[in-house]
Amino acid sequence: MKNLIFNSIRNILLVAALTISFNSLAQAPPPPPGGAGGASNTGNNSNGGSAPIGGGLFILLGLGAAYGGKKIYQFYKEGEETLED
Repeated sequence: MKNLIFNSIRNILLVAALTISFNSLAQAPPPPPGGAGGASNTGNNSNGGSAPIGGGLFILLGLGAAYGGKKIYQFYKEGEETLED
């Protein structure tokens, strides 16, 4: 059982690392500031600009999965201790 948990955590971390690295490479460079005629920010008045939130979402999902795995492991470990007594 210990190998199963270790392998699961290792695989989750590997997938998370690959996902985060591929996600960071997928971002296009921002356009140069200014524009024709010297007018800045014409037609793009959105709140928050164009900030990507996908990378943070994957980090939060990974941390949530790790926390859930830890809680399941603790629950399983407490069950073994009560059976041994």
